[in-house]
Amino acid sequence: MKFYSALPGLELATIDQKRRIAFYWIGHRGEAMLGLWENKGEFATQHFAFRSELNFILKEAVPALNRMHIECYNFLKDGRSKPMVFGWMPALAIYFRDPDNHELELIAMLPQKPKPELGIISYEEWMAVSGR
Repeated sequence: MKFYSALPGLELATIDQKRRIAFYWIGHRGEAMLGLWENKGEFATQHFAFRSELNFILKEAVPALNRMHIECYNFLKDGRSKPMVFGWMPALAIYFRDPDNHELELIAMLPQKPKPELGIISYEEWMAVSGR
C-alpha cells in the first residue's frame, strides 16, 4: 500500500482490514479501480497498464518516479528511461515495476492515425513523421 499510495493519480478509496484488501481509484472517482490483496504465498507477476495524460508522461512521470527511487524503462528495455510510441496504436508509454515486481505501464493514446510500419519509436520521431 505504501508504494501505490505514493503514486500520482491513485487515491485510496477504502481498506477492508478483515479481508486484507485495499482499493484505489485510478484517475477520477468512479472511472477505474485497482484492488490490492495481501498475498503471503507464491504468485505470478503481472502487467498492468494505466491510462495517463500525454503531458504527464512526457514531462512529469519519469522525474516523479525517479524521486521515489523507482527506475523507469521503455518497451525496448534499451537502458533508456524515455517514453516510446507504439505506431500501431498510436500511444506513448513508459514502464516501471512495483515492489512485488509487477510491470506497470503508463500509457497515453495519441490523436494521430496509426502508423504500424513505424514500429516503436521516440515521441520526437513520431511527431516528425506524423505531424501534430
